[in-house]
Amino acid sequence: MLHYKAYFLDLDGTVYKGSTPIKEAVEFVNYLQTNGVEPFFVTNNSSKTQKQLQEKLANMGVHTDSEHIITSSIAASNYIDEHFKGKSVFMIGEKGLEDALDSKQIKRTEGIAEVVVMGIDHHINYEKLATACISIREGAAFISTNSDHAFPTERGLVPGNGAFTKLVEHSTGIEPMFMGKPQPYMLEIIQKKYGFDKEDMIMIGDNYQTDILTGIHMGIHTAHVNSGVIRTEDVRNQLEQPTYFLESLSEWIK
Repeated sequence: MLHYKAYFLDLDGTVYKGSTPIKEAVEFVNYLQTNGVEPFFVTNNSSKTQKQLQEKLANMGVHTDSEHIITSSIAASNYIDEHFKGKSVFMIGEKGLEDALDSKQIKRTEGIAEVVVMGIDHHINYEKLATACISIREGAAFISTNSDHAFPTERGLVPGNGAFTKLVEHSTGIEPMFMGKPQPYMLEIIQKKYGFDKEDMIMIGDNYQTDILTGIHMGIHTAHVNSGVIRTEDVRNQLEQPTYFLESLSEWIK
């Protein structure tokens, strides 16, 4: 499977589960690199910076350039910089989103803002949610890094950013603009930067609703790996099917 030029791998549930690496995925990445192909890592996780994810991967035996890691926070900051330049932004999120906004010199405020952006926040509280809701009711643009209602950890599935975003949406009656998978925005950023043709790109992941649909929406090949959130038998019931079904990424190592 070395005829692709751009391999996009999901992280949570595909390369690792929490702090536990998925052995077959690590071996697959090393296999690609040995054959001169540097994969990209595409994650809806907005809490981590590129550097933090690079270090986490390195501790698992996956060594990559930070520029080959793209998060929903980076996608959100790019979108805000492009469409709401100079507007004040209220952020719910963590270091990954904070750094991404700062990299674009986006002005943040703790009060009522012109743009609300939500990412996963392990210290979320009522006051943050209230400020977000009031801002949106007063006309602020509503952006969310991703719509994941849950994500896999060693403890099991835990609430994702999409669950908290849904609370704000329900309170305000305003639907957010999502930046992460299954929207293809992150892949479009990479394609624009590196000039890949769609036939040279493939999205690999465990979650049909995010990873596989991202590839389908992008119009590229996809591979579902039976290692995380959604099992193969459930994916086979979907109307639009991935290009490949894999029990593990070891199937693609010759």
